[in-house]
Amino acid sequence: MSASSPSSPFGVYIHIPFCASKCDYCAFATWTDRGHLIDRYLDSLQTEIVRAIDAGMPVASTVFVGGGTPTLVSPERLASIVASIPVEADAEITVECNPDDVTVEMLRSYRSGGVNRVSIGVQSMSAHVLAALGRTHDRDNVSRTVEAIRSVGMPSFNLDVIYGAAGESVDDWRSTIREVVAFDPPHVSAYGLTVEAGTPLATQPDRHPDDDDQADKYDIADELLQAAGLENYEVSNWARPGHESRHNFLYWRQHDYRGFGCAAHSHRSGRRWWNVRTPERYIDLVDAAGDVEASAEVLDDETRRFERLQLLLRTRDGIPADSFSHDTLVLLEGLVIPHPDDSTRVVLTHRGRLMANEISLRFA
Repeated sequence: MSASSPSSPFGVYIHIPFCASKCDYCAFATWTDRGHLIDRYLDSLQTEIVRAIDAGMPVASTVFVGGGTPTLVSPERLASIVASIPVEADAEITVECNPDDVTVEMLRSYRSGGVNRVSIGVQSMSAHVLAALGRTHDRDNVSRTVEAIRSVGMPSFNLDVIYGAAGESVDDWRSTIREVVAFDPPHVSAYGLTVEAGTPLATQPDRHPDDDDQADKYDIADELLQAAGLENYEVSNWARPGHESRHNFLYWRQHDYRGFGCAAHSHRSGRRWWNVRTPERYIDLVDAAGDVEASAEVLDDETRRFERLQLLLRTRDGIPADSFSHDTLVLLEGLVIPHPDDSTRVVLTHRGRLMANEISLRFA
């Protein structure tokens, strides 16, 4: 459903909470034992979306379907849900995909619903590293998935990888990046493994990533991806021109968005809220025409300012130079430099990207 562009970018996020297995590092609201709820959950998603549209939800400039594992649910039903969302004519519409599940027919169904971008969870091209991450997919299916993406004419796609798993050598990581580059992707996301409270990984300190090792692997990723023509436009993201994630930029620039499904988050003018966490509770509330909001927070002006600067600092757009005091800029020499196209702004250097969180603590 296409419409004219909104006055300001607006995003929609759809959460699919079902997984065949849960990765050891994952802290997202996902379940491996709720498959019997899939049809009812999709019904509830559609109902929640229709109610939001009827209440005047803005036209979306981006839509992102994540999880969880969206490829576990019927592609036809998912495409129908996506197609029901009012979007602007050139909207970016993305679905996260597990390479083990992808078929040409699935991607054709997505395309029929307007999907024009998929994000593939590669994580690693090394079998023993995938096992260390608790991933079960077959690395060879990545190649098959990329072939399927190209065969259906999907306009863009992203390959998502993670570095820092236990037992992953520098050579393992270099090999993963080289194999990813060989697919000639228009976009790559490379994230350092993080330890989240409540995950199996958190209880096993011997498997926790090493900061120096991750810094070395970041350098390798940046060198090989940039050499392949993929420009770093955010600390963890590289893309060819025109293939940057518009949905991510919407978050980074603090535009409004609406989340649908259990545990999905929304934002409007400084107010953030999130839905109830479990699929059962979500379905019951939607069926009863109840409010699925679990809780909310209203950000004060200073918190909004800090978060905006913290996020934009990580991007190639950078932030206003006066976000730092003069003395702080002197201290940050070698970590931030003037923006090449705008002397009133500063951007992170390569070394600065490795210290983005620490640098953001020094805002004026």
